[in-house]
Amino acid sequence: MMRAVLVRQFGGIDQMKVATDVTIPTLGDKQPGDRVFACQTGQMGSLAEYVAVNEENAFPLDDKLSFEQGAAIGIPYFTAYRALFQKAKAKSGDRVLIHGASGAVGLAAVQIAKANGMHVTGTAGTQEGLDLVRTAGADAVYNHKEKAYLKKLQNEELFDVILEMLANVNLGNDLKLMKRHGRTIVVGSRGTVTVDPRELMGNESSVTGVALLTASPDEWSEIAAAIVDGIMAGWVKPIVDKVYSMEEAGQAHHDIIHSKGAKGKLIVKIQD
Repeated sequence: MMRAVLVRQFGGIDQMKVATDVTIPTLGDKQPGDRVFACQTGQMGSLAEYVAVNEENAFPLDDKLSFEQGAAIGIPYFTAYRALFQKAKAKSGDRVLIHGASGAVGLAAVQIAKANGMHVTGTAGTQEGLDLVRTAGADAVYNHKEKAYLKKLQNEELFDVILEMLANVNLGNDLKLMKRHGRTIVVGSRGTVTVDPRELMGNESSVTGVALLTASPDEWSEIAAAIVDGIMAGWVKPIVDKVYSMEEAGQAHHDIIHSKGAKGKLIVKIQD
């Protein structure tokens, strides 16, 4: 038997409870036991001492990264790569704005974009977040909680690509910040928004949503190969903000929802 965080009925974070009587999953022929990181797991999810993962969803974790850093790779880096290359068709020399760059996906996008020769501008809402974005490699950073930050952005050269983490707040402004044929990729949103489509028409710019799990098998393989190459090259450097115990898994969910400023990835540590 193993320990795992289970939710057995609807409710708040108090329903996330550590069970000690969960059956350890058996490994099939194509579920490896190596040092790996994963993007998808089986029925029990990843908040468990043992997880069986199909080999196409498990990727080698080099010794240069900790298991905590490994847990911060999958969804953030895969999403950032898909947004930049498979959706925005970004290329070396592009000017990229990452709106909300201090979160896990944003920081991954900064690292990926810089490793591929792009000029990166990032925004964050706290000084600590701004410092993280700058450390990750951004060429310019702005505090998106300052009233004048949009005017400062508009004084820059406009952007080829914008990655948007909070579209319900920023999308209308993003439309004014794109170059001709610019692409805004919506990675996250927490509500609805009203925009003026005429902002898209004159520049023939576009807005596209991204969802990692809609990737085709070929797209998935492309993403995985690029991120594994990045680990080996040394530019994949996951930033972990805080590590929780299994008993604190509910608190981790609370903290991510009520965060006043993202600073990397929140991780639940399964074993000491």
